[in-house]
Amino acid sequence: MLTAFARAFRTPDLRKKLLFTLGIIVLFRIGSHIPVPGVSFQMVRKCVDAADQGGLFGLVNMFSGGALLQLTIFALGIMPYITASIILQLLTVVIPRLEALKKEGQAGTAKITQYTRYLTIALAILQSTALVATARSGALFSSAGGGECVPSQIVPDQSLFRIVVMVCVMTAGTSTIMWLGELVTDRGIGNGMSVLMFVSVAAGFPSALWNIKQTGTLGGGWVAFFTVIAVGLLMVGLVVFVEQAQRRIPVQYAKRMIGRRAYGGTSTYIPLKVNQAGIIPVIFASSLLYIPALIAQFSGSKSGWALWIRNNFVKGDHPIYMVTYFLLIVFFAFFYVAITFNPEEVADNMKKYGGFIPGIRAGRPTAEYLNYILTRITWPGSLYLGMIALVPMIALVLFDSTNSFPFGGTSILIIVGVGLETVKQIESQLQQRNYEGFLR
Repeated sequence: MLTAFARAFRTPDLRKKLLFTLGIIVLFRIGSHIPVPGVSFQMVRKCVDAADQGGLFGLVNMFSGGALLQLTIFALGIMPYITASIILQLLTVVIPRLEALKKEGQAGTAKITQYTRYLTIALAILQSTALVATARSGALFSSAGGGECVPSQIVPDQSLFRIVVMVCVMTAGTSTIMWLGELVTDRGIGNGMSVLMFVSVAAGFPSALWNIKQTGTLGGGWVAFFTVIAVGLLMVGLVVFVEQAQRRIPVQYAKRMIGRRAYGGTSTYIPLKVNQAGIIPVIFASSLLYIPALIAQFSGSKSGWALWIRNNFVKGDHPIYMVTYFLLIVFFAFFYVAITFNPEEVADNMKKYGGFIPGIRAGRPTAEYLNYILTRITWPGSLYLGMIALVPMIALVLFDSTNSFPFGGTSILIIVGVGLETVKQIESQLQQRNYEGFLR
């Protein structure tokens, strides 16, 4: 693998792409540490050190590489773009106009990408406004009261002009992140937004691991430090194994005589991954569970329902929250697979081009067979997603920790998925020049 890295850097055009990607990553990390104008950076640091980062804002803070709780210019991270992409993908199934654009090829895809950008900016404005309002009220660090942290003093200037400036800066930061991601896609290696997501998640690993060793979290000391690393490596191996697993359905194409030449007659397969939905069900379930927690936290109500939600859903370590989270992940896994893979459309395309599954008649029987296979492999995929997502919550309960477990299910899924995708792109670049890949 090290030899392959050396060969990659010896190739001029591949070296330029790798260095360009590394340069964008450096700019992205620098922006994640520049505070927004009007924020008391010293008070933010004190509150971040005292806050419980595994609570309500944990997922968004992870996607921003820790920039959310530090209120930097890149505080929103890539979350608005991810949300906009998911919304457009769901609307494509519902709105006929978007579905027609998707079938138009490159021109339609460019139009959908443009709509995604517009929606990203709109979501960034909404989220930045909510974040500024949360920071002003002190609710962002409500769990960090006491000591030197005074949450209400994070934004000393409460004027309207200062609030507008903060919202504009955060929205501009989201636009810059989106632009940097597209630059990586065009001129670098891998999908730009995925690479930035990978960097955001991986950026929190060193500090979280060292915190386990220093503060006594999960037992403390070097034993706990290396134990957590071993558990993390075991989880990575499991995730790689399942992410690469697929059911290959053989497809045979009949021969066709056109003039004196025979066309077709080839054999191929339809790869159906065990985890066909990817990380989307986890994001859906997390976002849905945050809605009642947000309503209860900002409502200020002391009624029974608000207290019940705060006790069971805000921190995420209650059994009711875990069971609900697991069931939602399983549901959204089936839901997302159902809207992204249409067995009837695949069967019609196979019939149109003379393809068939051996032993299965073309048309409706093929669609029913594909639906049967897809349902069977989605069950283990959805259960696997649910169990991986619950690992950090169970670890926190077992070890009675107040800090976030570094190897969370969502972070592991992102790192493995983006890592495999990027490595495959580098391998394809190397194989074009008759070089060996990373794995012999």
